[in-house]
Amino acid sequence: MAEETWRCFLGKGEPRPEVELPKAPPWRRFAPLPPEAVVWQAQVADPTQYWARAQSYVTPDEIVDPVNAALCLRRPLLVKGSPGSGKTSLIYRVAYELGLGPVLEWPVNSRSKRQDGLYTYDALARLQQHQLAPDLAKDTGRYINLLALGTALLPSRRPRALLIDEIDKADPDLPNDLLNLFEEGRYDIPELLRETAGPARVRPMNPGDPAHEGTVEIQGGVVRCTEFPFVVLTSNGEREFPPAFLRRCIRVELPDPGPVQLGRIVAAHLGEKLAAEFHDRIKAFAERGGATRATDQLLNAIYLVHRGGEMETTTRDKLEALLLQPIQRS
Repeated sequence: MAEETWRCFLGKGEPRPEVELPKAPPWRRFAPLPPEAVVWQAQVADPTQYWARAQSYVTPDEIVDPVNAALCLRRPLLVKGSPGSGKTSLIYRVAYELGLGPVLEWPVNSRSKRQDGLYTYDALARLQQHQLAPDLAKDTGRYINLLALGTALLPSRRPRALLIDEIDKADPDLPNDLLNLFEEGRYDIPELLRETAGPARVRPMNPGDPAHEGTVEIQGGVVRCTEFPFVVLTSNGEREFPPAFLRRCIRVELPDPGPVQLGRIVAAHLGEKLAAEFHDRIKAFAERGGATRATDQLLNAIYLVHRGGEMETTTRDKLEALLLQPIQRS
């Protein structure tokens, strides 16, 4: 396989929505693309504001090949790293560069189950509607809203982007519960299967414009992906995952950024001039040992000290100490 064929993500930040993604391996190909009318695409209300996070992200060199491997093999990317290492921003950069559309986010917690990522069914609203307008209540799809995972598996011409954030905080059974879904690229909506064998229209999640009222057609109560989504699962390293789950993921650990990368991050957010002015502080921040600090703490400190103008030295030092307190000690 030629290098230019499999390495579609470059991490340079320039949008390349026209680039051809590598064809999925035979064992990772799913349903054929449905008719044009059924293919739904999320909308972005304010692209400039929405993609600002992607544009300011500095892609670590060591993450480029793992991202391309996940894209090429249509496998989830499990990204481990300390807070502030850029785990959650990575997927925005990939989606922006490759034109994958708005990022669907599923922030999991200790109570999260697989269903919490797929869809909701408002049975109470349907019961109330049945009392007021029985004919409307017959339309089951009106009461189903797809969530991040459920929306990511809708048919599409390019993979959608799905962030499953802090998977290590989830219920211990969740990783195993996702295995079949990751392998099959499909799920059932029993409420539709029980009541209709034909098409139904449901509302998908639109992260770029939550007020958007678009709907998508589901055939026979089953959602099947045509292109497996680009899935990024983030982990703070708080727990181990089952071997069966790990072997289905591309795994990578993001190191804490060094002085050079931190300088690039500060320059991307606050400008080259400020990055040069605070070069010594950036270097000192990168070289501090025995504690974990997040990159946004450094950005906050530099921004506030800079805005303070002729700030007294004691005041500046106190503010820096306040803003750069360790998150945890090693």
